[in-house]
Amino acid sequence: MLDLTTEPEQAQMTGPLGTLPIPLTLDRSAPTPLHAQLAGQVRAAALAGTLPGGTVLPGSRSLAAALGVTRGVVTAAFEMLLLDGTLEARPGSGTRVAAGVAGGGTRDGTGDLPHWLPLPAPAPLDGPMTAPGIHFRAGVAGTRVLDLRAWRAAWAAAARNVPDGDYGDPAGEPELRAALAAFVGRARGLRAEAGRVIVTAGSLSALGLIARLLPPGSRVLVENPGYRAAREVLQDAGLEVLPVPVDADGLVTENLPPARLVVVTPSHQYPLGVRMSLPRRLALLRWARAHDALIVEDDYDGEFRYGAPPLPPLAGLEGAQDRVLYLGTLSKLLTPAVRSGFLVAPPALVPALVRARALADSGHDRVTQAALTHFLKGGHLDRHVRRAGRWHAQQQAVLARALAPLAPAAVLGGIEAGLHACLHLPSRLPAGEVTATLAGRGVHVSTLTPYTFAGAAPNALLLGYGGLTVAQIERGAREIVRVVRAGL
Repeated sequence: MLDLTTEPEQAQMTGPLGTLPIPLTLDRSAPTPLHAQLAGQVRAAALAGTLPGGTVLPGSRSLAAALGVTRGVVTAAFEMLLLDGTLEARPGSGTRVAAGVAGGGTRDGTGDLPHWLPLPAPAPLDGPMTAPGIHFRAGVAGTRVLDLRAWRAAWAAAARNVPDGDYGDPAGEPELRAALAAFVGRARGLRAEAGRVIVTAGSLSALGLIARLLPPGSRVLVENPGYRAAREVLQDAGLEVLPVPVDADGLVTENLPPARLVVVTPSHQYPLGVRMSLPRRLALLRWARAHDALIVEDDYDGEFRYGAPPLPPLAGLEGAQDRVLYLGTLSKLLTPAVRSGFLVAPPALVPALVRARALADSGHDRVTQAALTHFLKGGHLDRHVRRAGRWHAQQQAVLARALAPLAPAAVLGGIEAGLHACLHLPSRLPAGEVTATLAGRGVHVSTLTPYTFAGAAPNALLLGYGGLTVAQIERGAREIVRVVRAGL
């Protein structure tokens, strides 16, 4: 068992409730996931004061048993409420209602909005890192190797030209589209004409445009575990989202059901980090042709590989041009602050996607596009990718070396590429308990529960290292080793 040391003042607190003193109704036939239903009802009770600040909630196992659901449903609900501040957790004192939550709105937390208006759960995005310590946060890349002189010069060049009164091409400025097409050819071996490139505000922006092309209620397949924000973009578009298992070779392509679209991360699966094997990629293309479907390839960090031989993008395989929509992002290469990415689409789909972009927001910020064009055309992005690749390879090597003493009891996976890895734990050591203990020691990691849409979540820790220094990685990894060893 883990050593969950309590703080002195916690001895005066009341113990956790055996069950919640509020009526809870979970409807399995509703489109809202069970964990979101549970989170919404607990949040409403906390806002209304029915669950006062400081109330210690039941343990996830006992509450799951009382509700007749899996423990993962309760854990996912608690994690949503921890992210939005409704709940707080301290090692050794359980999960409790945060102080000051009551009175934050009307009794139902909705104000005087129409009763027919559905209020979704908070966006499935990580909030700001307010807790002190080392945050192994996935999806984050540092800017330590960014050439600041070239960066400032790019923005200075963009500022020299006073923008005119035109919104610009909703597909993106022609020079930037050409520069992105050339870059993806050099970096990923994907031949793409500028006319097939659409500048976006990132991968979720691109996915939202694609969702507009599908008939209402269309079935879409997603990886499980997978990118939770992408799943909710598709659900919010009124599509039927069906999770498909992932194994060591990526998305399991055997017996895939018919669908209009499938969304995959083949270069570095999010969050497990595995690569889709070439036979699976070819099988997925055959499935798409057989079922008249499209494939979305989210290549969010495919430029970073550490000794593993590169596999061609799905979009670059023979016969893929009319079936695969390729998503690229500059958030992992440069910084999420530029909110820029791109979509390489089959030629026949470009007009519909450009129309969707025009109706969504008229296109991307032209000043940012001008700066990025200068940065790409000057060769600065290529040089930055090379520097960043060497930097991230050093981070990856430090993490792998520091966690090596845990093998074979705990296995580090997905380490050959990208900016995150997964530490798979033995079943006798629950990832949630390890996460809580590490948080008490100032090391913050995530479980895979929020990324799992069906079935039991893999018992693993998600370790994003792209935004950390080598020293932080070493310190954090040492704590992970101590905590895991104590629980073995």
